Amino acid sequence: MLAITNTLVLTGIEAVPVKVEVDIQNGLPGFEIVGLASTAIKEARERVRSAIKNSDFAFPNRKIIVNLSPADIKKEGSHFDLAIAIGILIASEQITNILPNSNDIYITGELSLDGSVRKVPGILPMALELSRTDNSNIRLIVPIDNSQEVSLVDEITSYPVHDLTEMCNYISGEDTLSSLPVFNYIDNSVTDDIYDFSDVKGQEAAKRALQIAAAGLHNILLIGPPGGGKTMLARRISSIMPEMERDEILETSRIYSVANLLTPENPLIMKRPFRAPHKNASSASIIGGGRIPRPGEISLAQNGILFLDELPEFSRDVLEALRQPLEDKVVTIARTHSTYTFPANFALVGGMNPCPCGFFGSEQECICSPLQINRYLNRVSGPLLDRMDLHVEVGRVKYEELTDKSKNENSATMKMRVKKARDIQASRFKDTPIKLNSQMAPPDVKKYCRIDERSEQLLKTAFERFKMSARAYDRILKVARTIADLEASESIKLPHLAESLQYRGLNKYW
Repeated sequence: MLAITNTLVLTGIEAVPVKVEVDIQNGLPGFEIVGLASTAIKEARERVRSAIKNSDFAFPNRKIIVNLSPADIKKEGSHFDLAIAIGILIASEQITNILPNSNDIYITGELSLDGSVRKVPGILPMALELSRTDNSNIRLIVPIDNSQEVSLVDEITSYPVHDLTEMCNYISGEDTLSSLPVFNYIDNSVTDDIYDFSDVKGQEAAKRALQIAAAGLHNILLIGPPGGGKTMLARRISSIMPEMERDEILETSRIYSVANLLTPENPLIMKRPFRAPHKNASSASIIGGGRIPRPGEISLAQNGILFLDELPEFSRDVLEALRQPLEDKVVTIARTHSTYTFPANFALVGGMNPCPCGFFGSEQECICSPLQINRYLNRVSGPLLDRMDLHVEVGRVKYEELTDKSKNENSATMKMRVKKARDIQASRFKDTPIKLNSQMAPPDVKKYCRIDERSEQLLKTAFERFKMSARAYDRILKVARTIADLEASESIKLPHLAESLQYRGLNKYW
């Protein structure tokens, strides 16, 4: 007898529906899985066999062929187990009464040997894929440990299951499952960040620049001697960014779901990511990749911050690979059998010393030779530097500032200003796919970043004097637009442009 069940397969962070066709025939006993199945799926034969026996069912002693259709898509993962087991039990007629509209049931879950259903990665992208269909009868079966992960997707009905027996009783109509309640993300308060700008003494110029970067999601480079507070400042930028909205939570959480980084304690990514990989990280871990490509740090930083401390210490391959994602906000990884695209909409925060000893250009004497300084600075290439919207010098903190007892501005106050600026941007771009100033394309810059004659003359003088690129021209205007938004100004005025220009002034280093 032939039985068909439904499941899904992940391709990158997208999901594709898959039919699990199970045919049981007379002949020599065997169990074959076809349809470009990976080793992990072929190992399902033993898991399914033991789970069926230990759930008080009989495993058919006949020829079993399982086809995963469409057969031209590479299948990876252990979430096919439950769908395969149910297909075998239906094909062997151990499950006879099938629920109406069973073709609308999608089954996911890995089986343990005792028949219990275990958590699997990628459930959220699967739920989101099903939510895009027009079929209101679609039901998704998920492991109990994945239940909170899909509870935010209220467009479809999801049912958690504990074991194979419970699933069999449901699909045969002998028992019912309780659907998951809709998760209300508004009622889930995000805990306060342990990092607060009130802890930072001095560095008012750097705080201002980080506020601009947070408001428009601009890239920023912090350069200065060791001990000035570059890392301390960078770690606090996420504390002034607004809470994520529902679509951002879903967008970010599905990446973490594919990467298998969601836990029962944190079933959804409610707080903006702050990723700080080590300088020895490989290109694949930063950009994404692997035999079956998985998201890298730039995708895990979606809607948040990627902080690269000691920027010149990262390998040149890593730094140069960042150039395309910083422009396109996506990263594409090609393999012989398919191409994967991962989102990469993040703000890059780079921290670096100006030389190997760290004191070039500061009050303290530098012991590096000009050759060493040049070699160190040139590890950050011109094209990458050009993609940094704000260049900020973080100097040594003076003793008077360090011992000042007066209260510093806290993150909550700064966050309110950033939120107001983002609300202005949301209103401006409400009829476009753009959300923030940093995402504007050249036509958008022309439309939304108009400047008066005096500002035009200032920009022309700076452009010619500092030999700026066309990319730098656009980025200066984008930052000026964000500065104007922070002051609730409808137009970009001369002070806004002047402040934006001062964030491109690291000529004494390069």
